[in-house]
Amino acid sequence: MKRILFASFLALNVCIANAGDFTLTSTAFASGKLGQAQFANGFGCTGGNASPDMSWSNSPAGTKSYVVTLYDPDAPTGSGWWHWAVMNLPATTTGLPAGVSSAQLPAGAREINTDTGAPGFTGACPPAGEVHRYILTVYALGVERLDLPPNATPAMLGFTIRNSILGRASLTAHGSR
Repeated sequence: MKRILFASFLALNVCIANAGDFTLTSTAFASGKLGQAQFANGFGCTGGNASPDMSWSNSPAGTKSYVVTLYDPDAPTGSGWWHWAVMNLPATTTGLPAGVSSAQLPAGAREINTDTGAPGFTGACPPAGEVHRYILTVYALGVERLDLPPNATPAMLGFTIRNSILGRASLTAHGSR
């Protein structure tokens, strides 16, 4: 029994060490502050409403697909605000360009509903006088495809991927009006 537990512990450490090399970069998040392009054009804000550019490298061994999310934990909702969620990005994907639309995603990839109730990117628009954190995350998964219903939410996505995550890489930028 002890031998099996020790072997499992070693395997877990290897997985964590490999995942630690997984890196996400974005010129839109490089300064640590959101640019005007990442702000909504609505809700009282004016901006480009464009998803940030991103690239990732050193994915964990066994990666079969990716999920990308953009989340604001500081939104005054009691549960934060999901600005973007993309699933089923193929393992060959190494990034996404700025302002990518659903039609420009790799074959098989899909945007799911955000907190607006519709799929697609929604830019930042924190209440006046508040500074919010915007967390861009790419998850490397050990499954090739997720089968979620058309009305899936980011919470459902998070629950579904939790046992398939091989690694994650995140960047945080701050935004205010």
